[in-house]
Amino acid sequence: MEGQKMSNGHHDLSPDKCLEFDALDSIREGDTFLHEKSNGKAETHFTDFEGKTSFGMSIFNLSNAIMGSGILGLAYAMANTGIILFVILLISIALLSAYSIHLLLKCAEVVGIRAYEQLGNHAFGTPGKILAACVITVHNIGAMSTYLFIVKIELPHIIEGLMDLPTDSPEWFVNGKYLIIIVSFIVILPLAFMKRLGYLGYTSGFSLSCMVFFLISVIYKKFVTECFVAHSNNGTFLNESISNSSADTCEAKLITANPQTAFTIPIMAFAFVCHPEVLPIYTELKNPSKKRMQNIANISILAMFVMYLLTAIFGYLTFYANVESELLEMYSKKDTLMLCVRLAVLVAVTLTVPVVLFPIRRAVLQLLFPDKPFSWVRHISIAVCLLIAVNLLVIFVPNIRDIFGFIGATSAPSLIFILPGIFYIYIIPKEQEPLKSRPKIQAMVFVTLGFIFMIMSITFILVEWITGKKSMAGH
Repeated sequence: MEGQKMSNGHHDLSPDKCLEFDALDSIREGDTFLHEKSNGKAETHFTDFEGKTSFGMSIFNLSNAIMGSGILGLAYAMANTGIILFVILLISIALLSAYSIHLLLKCAEVVGIRAYEQLGNHAFGTPGKILAACVITVHNIGAMSTYLFIVKIELPHIIEGLMDLPTDSPEWFVNGKYLIIIVSFIVILPLAFMKRLGYLGYTSGFSLSCMVFFLISVIYKKFVTECFVAHSNNGTFLNESISNSSADTCEAKLITANPQTAFTIPIMAFAFVCHPEVLPIYTELKNPSKKRMQNIANISILAMFVMYLLTAIFGYLTFYANVESELLEMYSKKDTLMLCVRLAVLVAVTLTVPVVLFPIRRAVLQLLFPDKPFSWVRHISIAVCLLIAVNLLVIFVPNIRDIFGFIGATSAPSLIFILPGIFYIYIIPKEQEPLKSRPKIQAMVFVTLGFIFMIMSITFILVEWITGKKSMAGH
């Protein structure tokens, strides 16, 4: 805990003290951990914070952090890669993400620090701390922006459908710019005021149940929807079978390669980024251990992998080559079931924003107020400023795809590949694992893969910007 230490140099961990300060604000460079023997096996006991969040709630929070608007674009990704290539890529990225979390947890176990920024500080000093905090901030602001951008686009359609208003009604309450402000300060901000991330486990569970409803509806629609040529601007399908068009438009492709294929890998990789939330969730975990947290990560990634795969397969097999970059746009806005699905998706992404906001606030506190005790004024002020900044970005940027695509191409590989690998190489002692040991070599390969991935992603985006070719939307 902040400031209070016992005579032996370790923090006082009395229950009253643990409740006194925020978990995300209590970790400092000097925090240590203890090794105790249990049945002859060393166990790590962190002294930075005594977590209270259960195993199940931690799974809900991490799964909610993984789950994002990228699920709406995976059917389009499958249409541009083919079923087999898509499955291979999705499995590979899920495994790489789990391995990346393993590297982070191993570093945290060795140094006894459960904060991404402090791992950077331990590895490279202040520059490493600043780099980690900036990458997390940029990435999560991008994620929050896409969530609110979906609210801006979809919520007006939902209100028009529920009130039976004409499309593009002039009423103020169907103006997306006003709606995101209302949602931000009535729903998101109160949740962002919560002192601990663990409290959001209930809202995360509800958010995930909304996405399960979305998945069930996509599967159901596969069996009741014919393959059509296209859909009109007001969201209703043309009553013309695709049989009069190209013969293979309604045929599933096992492997496909086209100019859009190159954009699917960054989108799929970004769909599994949850690394900024891993260590804050680990901080608040009850009875924390590397194995316990790794199990939470593995279960969360597996659950989201299944949801991603089923959504992509059934969305693709409903519309085949006609599928657009946002799956919900393919369904009629007059359909009552899909109207409910749109509402469920909006609830899900809205409830995810506070979970994503916590690591940004943690990064800001680490950069600007590293040695300060918890303060409600700072806690609330940072949340308000972040929401205002994200709202302005969503309101005044007409197409957030390009900005977010560039952010995703730089921050996603940094968080998944580069930073965890570099931290592992520098933090794990050479006496424990020499530089030429297999784990260190694997970490080097992992970092190299991240740089290749980043260069490829940025190149594809720049080429798309220059040529003006259409690319798929972001996560």
